[in-house]
Amino acid sequence: MKFTFLLSFASFFMGCQAQKNASLPGNENNNTLLWEISGKNLKEPSYLFGTFHLMCKEDINFSANLQAAMKAADEVYFEMDLDDPANTLGALFLMNMKNGTSLKDLYTEEEFARLNNFFKDSLSMPMAMLQKMKPLFLEALLYPKLMDCKNMSGIEQELLAMAQKYKKEIKGFETMAFQASVFDSIPYKTQATSLLKTIDSLSTYKQYFAKMLDVYKTQQIDSIQNLFQDSEYGQVENMDILLTKRNQNWVEQLQSILKTKSVFIAVGAAHLVGDDGLITLLRKEGYTLRPIKN
Repeated sequence: MKFTFLLSFASFFMGCQAQKNASLPGNENNNTLLWEISGKNLKEPSYLFGTFHLMCKEDINFSANLQAAMKAADEVYFEMDLDDPANTLGALFLMNMKNGTSLKDLYTEEEFARLNNFFKDSLSMPMAMLQKMKPLFLEALLYPKLMDCKNMSGIEQELLAMAQKYKKEIKGFETMAFQASVFDSIPYKTQATSLLKTIDSLSTYKQYFAKMLDVYKTQQIDSIQNLFQDSEYGQVENMDILLTKRNQNWVEQLQSILKTKSVFIAVGAAHLVGDDGLITLLRKEGYTLRPIKN
């Protein structure tokens, strides 16, 4: 299961009053997903937060410090602009594989039968309507099967609601078309193999997913990288496509953005960590990244 795609929302909000440029309490270690960006002659700090794309709604709780950080920011940046209807509509047209490729082209007859039976019996979805979809999009449909709750949401969805409540401008680093091109950069056959492997080992993936959730909820930031680089479950061979190049592109955009305004950045937690993660890349550009108690 790809940590990066748990790609793409709080059950309650704790009251807080934030002042512009107010200093938020730091964290004595790195076990936090909330970071302050300052230095390099910035007029005011910005904030970086790592998200998890889907989890039980009752587990989504935002700290007072996180809410204060969003209140202090002028704009909120997600991986893409989540309140732009064009992105939602665009997804419908970009989910399908290119060049008329269908799932039957990627599997043997026996493999396709296993896939068909799973989607029909476990998800009540006819394969006829899914034939052209990219396998990684289909894999995302399996995530609810990995959780024991019925009421699910995502960190981004809940952050978006909070940003709208605070009347913040919503922006994104990428378009839906670009994110779809990321899927196209990974061979469909590779995606198909991953999808079938997940279906065949669903109970094992459920245990791995539970471990990921625990690491995320306890904010063990140093353990996140180890999880998504697990060769058994991750996409190690595609990290350059999924993370590295995208992180570099975002940092390039941020160099201009941070000069003029304070922003709250919310992207998948996997984008924060490692030598090619946003924390390290921003530090290399001369910014100060300070962990905030969360």
